[in-house]
Amino acid sequence: MRGISIKEFGGPEVLKINENLKVPQPNDDQLLIKVSAAGVNPVDTYIRSGSFPNSPSLPFTPGYDAAGVVEKVGKNVKNFKKGERVFTTCNFQGSGTYAEYVVANPIHVGHLGNKLSFEEGAGIGVPYYTAYKAFRILVGGKGGDTVLVHGASGAVGLASVQIAKSLGCTVIGTAGTEEGLKLVKANGADFVFNHREAGYEKKIKSCVPGGVTVILEMLANVNLAKDIDIINRKGRISLIGSRGE
Repeated sequence: MRGISIKEFGGPEVLKINENLKVPQPNDDQLLIKVSAAGVNPVDTYIRSGSFPNSPSLPFTPGYDAAGVVEKVGKNVKNFKKGERVFTTCNFQGSGTYAEYVVANPIHVGHLGNKLSFEEGAGIGVPYYTAYKAFRILVGGKGGDTVLVHGASGAVGLASVQIAKSLGCTVIGTAGTEEGLKLVKANGADFVFNHREAGYEKKIKSCVPGGVTVILEMLANVNLAKDIDIINRKGRISLIGSRGE
């Protein structure tokens, strides 16, 4: 099969097409998925560069997220059938999603149905799991919260906006461009602010009576001090991303 092989850690140039990869074979408890679309996440770039903890041994095929069609079903797998449309967040079961086929455990696979495209399905795994964990599990986010998504125009940010809004929250999103602000607004945010404008923190505080109860933070090394000033008493801050000390 065709796929991407990484034989050394580094920049994008280490991503090489390999025409002679072996099709991974599922065991009795796994699925083989024929990949129609693969998701690309920041974590993939960290793994590619070798800066991610517990990076896989070289050589390897990268990629966590994908969507496609079930090709083979292990005999112990009960909830999936050959030919079904699925999405997956695999965990490197010997293969990544940047290839024509990938092996995954059923716990990391979901039914895609017919309403979403394969491209949309490939964007579900890491972004939506991360957003759900950050909001619902780590800080107990719930309907009625006033939520600031600090850096809302990326994949996890948009997922956070959608999840919070679906639960009945008032949602504030920030982005750094007009295009990003429009995207965040279109995905359900009640208020949007440009985090590159001086004094935007004061605008956030003034637009929300009672203050922000939850902040989902994508760039803690830059924004955490501002978050502490914005959050109200007994508010909760969930740190999703940080790119420095």
